[in-house]
Amino acid sequence: MKDLRFVYVTVGNGEEASLIAKEVVKTKLAACANLLSNMSSFYFWKGELQEDKEVVLIFKTNESKLEPLIQKIKELHSYEVPCIVSLPIDSGNPDYLEWLRNSL
Repeated sequence: MKDLRFVYVTVGNGEEASLIAKEVVKTKLAACANLLSNMSSFYFWKGELQEDKEVVLIFKTNESKLEPLIQKIKELHSYEVPCIVSLPIDSGNPDYLEWLRNSL
């Protein structure tokens, strides 16, 4: 199970999030994508405190697809330095995890 990954990405708007999600799933770099709208983000960028509304994208993939997935997101993403963070999936519903593996 240690090969499965949960990838967290933030995007500036729903249209861009949908475009990235569809392209990633269509090319089988992830088994699925979830979009969570209207997240508030606070961060420093170029010395200035920023406050933005963003969309969270969550992808489920495996270790072998991770680098191509990151490259595809960076290619499609409008941010200069997009947030793309990968976390291991340690456990979960075995039936879902089997579906996830088979979908990749």
